[in-house]
Amino acid sequence: MSKKEEKVYAQEEIEERLKRELPHWYYENGWIRRKFKTHGWKSTLMVVNTVGHLAEAAWHHPDLTVSYAFVIVKLATHSAKGVTDKDFALAKKIEEVVQWRPSEETGGILEGTPDDPRLRYLKYD
Repeated sequence: MSKKEEKVYAQEEIEERLKRELPHWYYENGWIRRKFKTHGWKSTLMVVNTVGHLAEAAWHHPDLTVSYAFVIVKLATHSAKGVTDKDFALAKKIEEVVQWRPSEETGGILEGTPDDPRLRYLKYD
């Protein structure tokens, strides 16, 4: 596999692109980041596994901070030593899959997680 030179974005470019394309993500200390809030440990593990699957399929690996009721995803391209298009692409896919709500997309065929405190999953944006 040949290595292709990747554009590393400047902080101002990153912040503008996040504002436009990924408004729940932010830039801090060389990473684009997103905090997903959950309703507990089970939900947190589901988010971690989802992010893990997407990252492995993309062969682009985030850093994660995992706690009882949240997951922080941090993306930067290690080989390029900065934020590249790879990071934005994976962030968009993570956002799309983790924030997916079946009842809105399927017209009610898939009803989604019940709004019951015992069964709640994510704290959707």
